[in-house]
Amino acid sequence: MKRPRNRIVDYSVYLLARLLVCILQALSVEQSYVLARFLANLLYHIDKRHRIVGMENLNAAFGDRYNEAERDQLVRGVYEHFCMMLMEILHIPRKLHPETWRDRITLVGHEKVLDRMLTGGPVILLTGHFGNWEMAGYLFGVFGFPPHSVARTLDNPYLDRFLRKFRERTGQKMVPKDGGYEQMIETLRSGGVLSFLADQDAGQNGLYVDFFGRPASTHKAIALLAIEHRAPVVIGYARRIGPGFRYEVGCPAIIDPADLAGTADDVRELTQRFTTELEHLIRRDPGQYLWLHRRWKHQPKKRGKKAKDEPANPLPESQRNVQ
Repeated sequence: MKRPRNRIVDYSVYLLARLLVCILQALSVEQSYVLARFLANLLYHIDKRHRIVGMENLNAAFGDRYNEAERDQLVRGVYEHFCMMLMEILHIPRKLHPETWRDRITLVGHEKVLDRMLTGGPVILLTGHFGNWEMAGYLFGVFGFPPHSVARTLDNPYLDRFLRKFRERTGQKMVPKDGGYEQMIETLRSGGVLSFLADQDAGQNGLYVDFFGRPASTHKAIALLAIEHRAPVVIGYARRIGPGFRYEVGCPAIIDPADLAGTADDVRELTQRFTTELEHLIRRDPGQYLWLHRRWKHQPKKRGKKAKDEPANPLPESQRNVQ
């Protein structure tokens, strides 16, 4: 049974967060980048557990492509990119408008997506913890196609309400990851856009597909929804290209469930296809992927005699209990 939350503590944290946001939004983008680099360097040195996870993930994903010094440099870059991204998120409402977004955004491969949007009908938009993943939902709202974005509800209700209002400024609606399935179905039935982060561990009972040569537990609900509602799956990304707050926003692939074979393997095939597309994006610029999170937290269970002779969890010790 979960302990009841302390409302005074939650509200105090919320007020502190609001104050911090006001201070950071008063800075210029360039000033906020200076602060981001300082915070990134600080986090790199004090956040040892996630730093080790990042090093191990890079080693498992790329093998001998990077030596230890190069992997360390990439992990430092991940901290810096993530801190810069947080600063940019605070500036997005003031910097990205219908009249000004071209100053900071370069679109790539967007024509086929716009054609599908204008045709009408449900669409599933996927991205991963790559580049500035918060930007996609905001931009679609700026373009006049506000999505329903699936995200985990924060434990602090005051912070959750504040973040939801921030994300919904251009019309996108937030759908709770837990308990929001009916809302997801209704969005697709009404011909709306439903967006997901598609690289999150789905637990021991998830669907295991290949990601950088390793089994990765993946949510199969995305494929099930796409097939049931005949919704094309759009793979999108927002990759920092600089200098400063400038991004390339693109769509490398659209997966149409109508092109599948219509067999029991369709869910696995669609899930593998969008996972592979995300991998291709990350390989282009691995420094903009959040290697610090446990994408391979769970692994398929061993069966038979071999399972008794091997450890229950083949992941490195440092990754087994990191949140």
